[in-house]
Amino acid sequence: MFGRIDHIGLAVADLESAIELHTRTYGMPLVHRETIAEQGVEAVLLDVGESHVELLRPLSEDSPVGRFLAKKGPGLHHVAYQVDDVEAALGAAREAGMRLIDETPRTGIRGTQVAFLHPATAGGVLTELVQPVEAH
Repeated sequence: MFGRIDHIGLAVADLESAIELHTRTYGMPLVHRETIAEQGVEAVLLDVGESHVELLRPLSEDSPVGRFLAKKGPGLHHVAYQVDDVEAALGAAREAGMRLIDETPRTGIRGTQVAFLHPATAGGVLTELVQPVEAH
């Protein structure tokens, strides 16, 4: 079902400090920055090999990432796997008895199609399925 790890998502309270750490200390190039109002975050993508690190700053305390930060503090928020067809991957997850957060895909960073699987049935890890824009 999964092609590769697309990115890991990190929840951060201070986006500029997190960017500084990842670009200057770790040497990761910043490749994209976007506000995704529908998900309540400002997101930054940094390259690491063929994958990415996604930094997520909540736009409000009552957004999903805002609630995560309040409960758990900064750190690993989710793991995202690239799939060729996010709708088919959602169907396969549903058939396998996975609990879905998203019944249908939504638009993610850079126009990708994404959907989330609930941590309760995904080994305790919020799992994102990502279909890149160029995939059909």
